[in-house]
Amino acid sequence: MTNEQLLTLAAECGFDHVGLINMECLEFNPAVREMCEANRCHAYGRCWTCPPGCGTLEEISVKAAAYRRGVLVQSTGQMEDDFDIETMMDTEKLQKERFLAFVTAVREQYPDCLPMAAGACTICKECTYPDAPCRFPKKAIPSMEAYGLVVSQVCEGSGLPYYYGPKTMTYTCCVLID
Repeated sequence: MTNEQLLTLAAECGFDHVGLINMECLEFNPAVREMCEANRCHAYGRCWTCPPGCGTLEEISVKAAAYRRGVLVQSTGQMEDDFDIETMMDTEKLQKERFLAFVTAVREQYPDCLPMAAGACTICKECTYPDAPCRFPKKAIPSMEAYGLVVSQVCEGSGLPYYYGPKTMTYTCCVLID
């Protein structure tokens, strides 16, 4: 699949913004992992796709280095005000639906692609971590932050905005291929 075909597929999945990743801007930052350890999202140490279950930064960076290209995909919601939780949740749900469709299509040609979502994996109501292996290792998707990426830096370094203005909420995911 060419880069143009990837971007077309992403657009067909309904994303508001798409762009190619500048692979050189993927920095696996320990400070991001430290934020994970603060456990604000309550997923740290509770699932296979979040730290420490998703692997060390060293393991992740080696894994990601095997890929030559990737695509960023975003959904942006227009909020009525800065506290429009309903739009935030609806946009997140829409991003997850679009991303699942996109990853499913990409995996048809690239079964070993590396998708990274926005937020923790939500496939299972309760994760088996750490007592048993992941029930769906081929479907479970880590977040960009779990992999130590500063999402805004990846977007900006790849020429795709991260912020789309006042009263907007944007969710960003990516897929690495090849």
